[in-house]
Amino acid sequence: MTLRPAPLRDVRVLELGQLLAGPFCGQLLGDFGAEVIKLEDPRTGDPMREWGREKPYGKSLWWPVVARNKKSVTCDLRTEAGQDLARRIAAESDVLLENFRPGTLERWGLGPERLWELNPRLIITRVTGFGQTGPYAQRAGFGSIGEAMGGIRYVTGSADMPPSRAGISLGDSLAATYATIGTLTALHERTNSGRGQVVDAAIYESVLAMMESLLPEWQTAGYQRERTGSVLPNVSPSNVYPTADGQDVLIAANQDTVFGRLADVMGRPDLAQDERYRTHSARGVHMDELDGVIAEWSRTIDSDTLLAKLHEGGVPAGRIYRARDMFADPHFAARDAIVAVAHPEFGEVAMQNVFPKLSASPGSVRGPGPALGASNDEIYRGLLGLGDPELDRLRADGVI
Repeated sequence: MTLRPAPLRDVRVLELGQLLAGPFCGQLLGDFGAEVIKLEDPRTGDPMREWGREKPYGKSLWWPVVARNKKSVTCDLRTEAGQDLARRIAAESDVLLENFRPGTLERWGLGPERLWELNPRLIITRVTGFGQTGPYAQRAGFGSIGEAMGGIRYVTGSADMPPSRAGISLGDSLAATYATIGTLTALHERTNSGRGQVVDAAIYESVLAMMESLLPEWQTAGYQRERTGSVLPNVSPSNVYPTADGQDVLIAANQDTVFGRLADVMGRPDLAQDERYRTHSARGVHMDELDGVIAEWSRTIDSDTLLAKLHEGGVPAGRIYRARDMFADPHFAARDAIVAVAHPEFGEVAMQNVFPKLSASPGSVRGPGPALGASNDEIYRGLLGLGDPELDRLRADGVI
């Protein structure tokens, strides 16, 4: 198949803000070909440049990922001259992306109404903790708070422990993902209306959107979901089971037909006909008992043999991967799930590839997070047409 150009190649994104909730949205758009112009403070840049430090480099190994496919341009948005530069770039852009507290852009003369005077087609994507409206809008809102308020923290972890968190910035990433969906939807709508609009993505709402039937369970049935560790209530069998070589294998056979296949693999077809386990509801009631039966069987088999039997029998199962397991897995390799990107300091950096995969116009990683101000000349000279006298003055004033 002849590949077509990247689907967002004609979209220019002006990325303001910092850290993760806004910039991850910029990463996703850039992955599919958008030109992402990231404005950064000329003194320090985005704090993400300093996060995720690891030996032996002493520098961020997160920045090359979250800022990949972007152009770094320095601009002090707290100055009138910097605000003017931002307006001029926004006038030439399709999307403005920001994750400041509500009202910040307006104080800088970069609010929607002002920008639409210059560019009525501009999509303005705003990512915050609590949204642009409501009594909590002005509160500081990190991803962790959105996770707590959106409900996922309460149900994460073991019942005998305080609420836990995932080992990633889940709230920020979910908000960025929903911001991306909103941005793409607004761009599509613009083809009909010719007008831009505001995309209002709140972290707590993005988490709330993932909470399945939590709300109607409480409102209709008075049922409060609690922390249940490695299982979901009434979903069985779906757990981590021991093996003879001390490894853990996750087996997910909660659907009726799949449980029948698991019973056959175990050499216990009678289990699928047992009234205690014959239906989804019955297995949920007898979850602990059924887990014990499966664990008693699994611990007599080494993990490689167990997985081979389960896969052959059509039962979903797998190991719990760490990074080193991903690098060693042939399926990751066959699908190019991990890509090596040339880096000026590290030689090359391995990172997750672009997902999802498009058959005719896939995204790509064209470069890692850039050096601070690496694209100043390209944007200020090439896009805005600034000359040496103006650039020299902006540098002298610390604006860029």
